Amino acid sequence: MQTFSRRITNHKSRISTLNPSTVKQMTINQLPGSYNIIGSNQDAEEAVYKGTLELALDVNNRINAKWIINNDQNQSGTGFFKDNILVINFNYKGEDELVYKGVVVYKCITKDVLDGFWSEKHGNPLYLGEERCFRVGTHKELVD
Repeated sequence: MQTFSRRITNHKSRISTLNPSTVKQMTINQLPGSYNIIGSNQDAEEAVYKGTLELALDVNNRINAKWIINNDQNQSGTGFFKDNILVINFNYKGEDELVYKGVVVYKCITKDVLDGFWSEKHGNPLYLGEERCFRVGTHKELVD
């Protein structure tokens, strides 16, 4: 099994080989679906997490997002999409019963790969969380 750092390096390497001039403009209708995610937290330890992300469109063509992190933390959010950039304001209830809020920004590399960073309102301002999303059924290496 590859280490997290090696997996991320491999994925970044594949993503960086994409020529921006050949990346097609996406439409918002290409985003809905299920994604496997792998990421690191907004702190010095960069604790690794895995999970799933479900994207859907509401009646106003806005994004509704639902994450399940490490099989036990539910997060939700709403957002918008323009020029292959997806921005979602999210929130979740912590173990301490407080509600935490933040924003995530994804660059839509392809319709199947999202590369993002995020920050929580009261998170450590010296760090950003990172997250990569791979549409379910397109990248098996994240499942191991």
